[in-house]
Amino acid sequence: MNLTDELKVCKNIIKKAGKKILEIYETDFDVEYKEDDSPLTKADRVSNEIIVNELKEKFKDYAILSEESKDNLDRMDNDWCWIIDPLDGTKEFVKKNGEFTVNIALTHKKKPIFGLIYVPTEDKLYYAQKSKGAYLEDKSGKIKKLSVSDRKDNLRIVISRSHASEQVKNLIDCNDCIEEVKRAGSSLKGCLIAEGKAEVYYRYNPTMEWDTAAMHAIVEEAGGVFRKLNDKEMEYNRKNNVNKDGFYILNRKDNKLH
Repeated sequence: MNLTDELKVCKNIIKKAGKKILEIYETDFDVEYKEDDSPLTKADRVSNEIIVNELKEKFKDYAILSEESKDNLDRMDNDWCWIIDPLDGTKEFVKKNGEFTVNIALTHKKKPIFGLIYVPTEDKLYYAQKSKGAYLEDKSGKIKKLSVSDRKDNLRIVISRSHASEQVKNLIDCNDCIEEVKRAGSSLKGCLIAEGKAEVYYRYNPTMEWDTAAMHAIVEEAGGVFRKLNDKEMEYNRKNNVNKDGFYILNRKDNKLH
């Protein structure tokens, strides 16, 4: 499956969106709140407009599911679907701690085929394509292949900067194999595991497809494990976009916590 053009186009689009996000980040932007009390900013909207419009123009035959666009369930009739979070970690964006990302994934028959996660404040791009590995491109353009760590003990668990749950706290208390707790916002938690800087991430709170699709692709291509809490595979381009079953990410399946 040759997706060279798609990946090249997405690299340019995601950086363009990230640049506009940074411009807004430096201003005194307004914050609105959705029905679920999650924040929404001009940066979410502008990034979404850039990404969705350019993908529609260049890849007319692919469906699109984006957090900030009106959903069209006709997408489910298409084997190919873009899944987009134009600004993942809006809470971190509002707090101005830099831990937010732009996420683009391409799925085929409900499976993530490639994913990109761009960190605007650091000009870093994580990306992966199925069967071709996961990579990190830094601001100088240098590219390194990503691989999860081989730790079996003294594990480093990464938890959410803004969404830590009681279940996660109990998990940490009940597992002596955990040496260190790291906090991070947005999909950066999965990137830390793909990069070999952490081994474990458990998410009990609900997420959405656009929160996980790109991270899923990158983690697995770096050699990691991404599963729902019931150990089943996560699927995408579903009618209901809520990941209600939670998920976990591990550097190796033997490190599953109980």
